[in-house]
Amino acid sequence: MTGPIAFISSMPSEVQDSYLASLRAAMPGENIVPFDLLTDAQRQRVDIAVVARPDPVKVAALPRLAWIQSMWAGVDQLLPALGSKAPPVVRLIDPEMSRTMSEAVLAWTYFLQRDMSAYARQQARLLWRQLPYRKPSQVSVGLLGMGELGTAAAIRLADAGFKVRGWSRSTKRLPGIETCSGESGLDLILRESDIVVCLLPLTPQTQGLLNIERLTQMKRGAALINFSRGPILVENDLLTMLEREHISHAVLDVFSVEPLPQESGLWRHSSVTVLPHISAPTDNETAATVFADNVRAYRSGGRIPANVDLTRGY
Repeated sequence: MTGPIAFISSMPSEVQDSYLASLRAAMPGENIVPFDLLTDAQRQRVDIAVVARPDPVKVAALPRLAWIQSMWAGVDQLLPALGSKAPPVVRLIDPEMSRTMSEAVLAWTYFLQRDMSAYARQQARLLWRQLPYRKPSQVSVGLLGMGELGTAAAIRLADAGFKVRGWSRSTKRLPGIETCSGESGLDLILRESDIVVCLLPLTPQTQGLLNIERLTQMKRGAALINFSRGPILVENDLLTMLEREHISHAVLDVFSVEPLPQESGLWRHSSVTVLPHISAPTDNETAATVFADNVRAYRSGGRIPANVDLTRGY
């Protein structure tokens, strides 16, 4: 007899209820129970937990836990909270999230390619001036991070006609897309790109990666999109490069502190677009379907889904 699946989250109750409804619809044969409603006997039998901003004390209270399913693609906050003795953590790999992220990357790349930020600044000054048009084929986009999300974004940008390069810490191959790796590859991406898009996971190696030295390497007048994690970018260094007009515009969906504090200079800077972490929200229904497939594979053969390498952080 299989035990219940524990649902552990610190999100608002209405958000939790929405997640639970989708999970239960995708797995009608499973007993999915919020942690606080589990009896002591049930907690002893739980072998799977699905989590979103979980309390690590609650996770530790499940002694037979075999693996943890995150409802998000990023696990940078989850891993430190759970510690090195946590059971395997499976991050969300959802084709719908990849589609949504690639859509966002393409949309904001168009925003920069069509000079929409410049036209907004001109409108504020009551200035009527037409800027030269750049075709997508004249715009080089460098993608930092070639995982599921980065790969989907690279393909979508290339299909739209942009010149695309992708960078990752280890060598990746993607048909029709130029890829590079290592420090020399990162230097190339920063030096040659008109728009740099960051989709890297947050790890000890990527924290603070986009600092003053690397932002200085960017082509003068280039733009930056950060849709990954806030701490990868040193925000004060970005502001410095914007004031120097070395970077023309930054589209930021993630920040070191979220919500972005009202005193942050990013809010009021005319060359910054602030978004409230919305580039690729989890789709409850498709995420639940992914999780259901993982559970079925585990129930039928005991196979734990591909999980996070704790040494790499992704």
